[in-house]
Amino acid sequence: MSVKVRFLPAGGGPAHEIEAPEGERLLDVAQADGQPLEGTCEGQMACSTCHVIVDADDFAKLPPASEEEEDLLDLASHVTRTSRLACQIWLEGFDSLTVRIPAEARNMQGH
Repeated sequence: MSVKVRFLPAGGGPAHEIEAPEGERLLDVAQADGQPLEGTCEGQMACSTCHVIVDADDFAKLPPASEEEEDLLDLASHVTRTSRLACQIWLEGFDSLTVRIPAEARNMQGH
């Protein structure tokens, strides 16, 4: 089974859709697709450079963020109520997901 993932670019423009295998991590799928998600800590949840904004209609599909993830999101730029870290999103239990790449990605962990 696969999951349809729609990436919306920060500056607007057309969405980019891909089919990803169910069970994959969003960060890995996005990086393999060439999306501009840095993922400095390589998915170890030690930075906020894989911050994405999940479509409001899709946000409820995801398990709640952990307290550690919420703390890291506090360090990210352009955070919204539907912000998540792509390293913490596993593509399972739903058939589609739409995410927006934030306008600015900065790793505040090193500052």
